[in-house]
Amino acid sequence: MLRTIALSSLAALVIAVDWLRFEEPRASGGRPFMLAALAIAPVLLRPLWLRLVGFAVSTLLAAWIAFSVSPFALWPGGDAFFGPLGSRLGRGFLDFYEFQLPIDPSNHPRMHGVILVAIFAFTLAIAMAIAMRRVLLAVLIFLVGAGWPATLLAGGNELGRGIVILGVALALLAGLAERPSRLALGASAAVLVGALALSSAPAVAKPAFLDWEQWDFYNRPQNLVSVSYLWDARYDGIRFPKKKTTVLTIRAPRKSQYWRATVLDRFDGTRWLERIWRETPREGRQLTPPRARDRARWMPQEVTVRALKDEHLVGATIPVSYDVDAPVAYAGQGVLRAIGGLDRDQRYRIWSFAPRPTPAELAGVRAVYPKALTAPGRELDLAAGVTIPRFGIAGRDELVAKLLTGRLQPYAQVYARAKAVAGQTDSPYAAVVALEAWFRSTGAFIYSEQPGQTPGLPPLVGFILDTKTGYCQHFAGGMAMMLRLLGIPARVAAGFVSGHYRRGAWTVTDRDAHAWVEVWFKGYGWLPFDPTPGRGRLSGTYSSTALGFNPQAAAQLLAGLVKGGEVFGGGNPTGIISHDPNRRTPRSAGDAPFGIGLAPTPQENRTPSLLWFLFLLCIGVAAAIVLVKFARRRLRYITRDPRRVASACARELAEYLHDQRLPSTRAATFHELSGTIADRLGVDASEFARAATTARYGRLDEASEAAGKARRELRVLKRKLRRSLVFLDRARGLLSVRSLGLG
Repeated sequence: MLRTIALSSLAALVIAVDWLRFEEPRASGGRPFMLAALAIAPVLLRPLWLRLVGFAVSTLLAAWIAFSVSPFALWPGGDAFFGPLGSRLGRGFLDFYEFQLPIDPSNHPRMHGVILVAIFAFTLAIAMAIAMRRVLLAVLIFLVGAGWPATLLAGGNELGRGIVILGVALALLAGLAERPSRLALGASAAVLVGALALSSAPAVAKPAFLDWEQWDFYNRPQNLVSVSYLWDARYDGIRFPKKKTTVLTIRAPRKSQYWRATVLDRFDGTRWLERIWRETPREGRQLTPPRARDRARWMPQEVTVRALKDEHLVGATIPVSYDVDAPVAYAGQGVLRAIGGLDRDQRYRIWSFAPRPTPAELAGVRAVYPKALTAPGRELDLAAGVTIPRFGIAGRDELVAKLLTGRLQPYAQVYARAKAVAGQTDSPYAAVVALEAWFRSTGAFIYSEQPGQTPGLPPLVGFILDTKTGYCQHFAGGMAMMLRLLGIPARVAAGFVSGHYRRGAWTVTDRDAHAWVEVWFKGYGWLPFDPTPGRGRLSGTYSSTALGFNPQAAAQLLAGLVKGGEVFGGGNPTGIISHDPNRRTPRSAGDAPFGIGLAPTPQENRTPSLLWFLFLLCIGVAAAIVLVKFARRRLRYITRDPRRVASACARELAEYLHDQRLPSTRAATFHELSGTIADRLGVDASEFARAATTARYGRLDEASEAAGKARRELRVLKRKLRRSLVFLDRARGLLSVRSLGLG
């Protein structure tokens, strides 16, 4: 009984802690552990009828505690067919598909009740398996109960948590053996102690340690550094630091966002610069969509400065309001600057409006632009004094040809290339998404942090027409330039991709720095697009980078709006994105475009597979069983005493038979073991029995030689035994814990 209580309580503790990770802040009170105690109590009752009564009573009490439903109101009927309990349980379960984790239990009482029920149910099931001494069933239930939450909510100390789960599984294996082996118990205790040590170690809490793909074994302590950026574009290559630095943490919804710091809206004929023009109040009303004035549509973010030495307030596109304990100046175009910069660990709040129109909605937007965008010095300038005619006006080819002369003559070929990609269309959206897809996939561009340049051509012209190799500033600058040549207001945005999401916050590092494109659409304002291949994914389904973007549906939608385009025209009728299997895909398309370094692709928060998680845990448990058995067997042979060697041989053979479910004991003689093998398996073990008997009971001068022969005969005998067994029996014996009970 004490063993049942101890093992069940240990498993229940781990299960409860893992399920309570779904709540933040954690619910106060001891209800989860009260439910665990209610689940364990019935299995201690005798006889069977009393245990069944205990199950019924504990289940009623658990429902009462979890959902605050009286046991007298648990019957079917009332406001739902399954009664109040079924209604709350069902709604709470469905809420997990509607709300992001972790949740506030005070705001989601039904989801809180489902979590409590899960703790009770898994604890009850594992307690029953432990009471019945069903070893594998108990381990399997525990792996599901403790591992399932990890597949729903990643993040935190995953390494320490995994070791704790593995350690408790080993403890169940050792504790449920017929006679717990001291070595097995010691191994389980060692794993648990190591897990606790790792869980409490400060290094484990560091994201760099948890991101095992980025482990760097040269871990000399480094001084705190601050990262600063020169936001103006540069195309002569980038260098990246060896160590990754967290620059921001942002508490925001889990949906992937790009964090904008500023915009590069001035193209000087060669590169993009941060020369922001400030709109008047009237222009601001023209450029801002009406829905952006609705506070209910704003997305709040709480930003903490970690190691960013900069004056820009960073927020999701497009910032509309802020709350910061520092003097702030509005630079224009949604760009905010803290006068004097921001300090380390300083926090501020910022609200953004991020519209997510569908491709069908944007396809219907006409090329209607306010004068605030088309006036000289605004969003259609290609160089100082050169403003490109807006998209869709009559005779614009002739007008553009007159402008692209002299030092701008190389851009005439870029204009011809942009028209060839976009085709003939009256839809600005069709042209925008065609160029985005062309840069990312169909145009044979390659990401490189040290791209070559074409002598005699401006950097972006050489990138588009010749090298087709560059990093995000090339891609964003090239796409924005081609859009302006087509007469579509566009600019380069600079900041960071989303980063890594853990426990309600995004961790943004210096390697997440990025540049993308913003394009203005009437009714929606500035929308982000990302032409850099393999980079982060935008959340709006209108962009070809979004996970929810449907290339086939978009192609069908836009095919009727485009004639002759390389992407939508006749060359790619089945979809926007065509992948060439021979094209080299960059191993990592991340970059730090402002001289900071190469960034990995931002990690999406994919939910890991439960089956894969359980498979890995089972592999770990199986490996631990094999290692414990092997270590115990090898330790017995660390002796020169032939008598002890003979005893070790006898115990090894007895354990092998015990794992194959053949009767044997530690006290069995060599001839008894030989007889069991001959009778049950049809294998002659007489040579081993004679050698082992001589080593154990013969004269000392004969025993040493006989001990060596006994070990050799034992190896031969075990090979014969393995050949006489089918594969499943051999595997079952290898992983069996029955022999651990022989001590």
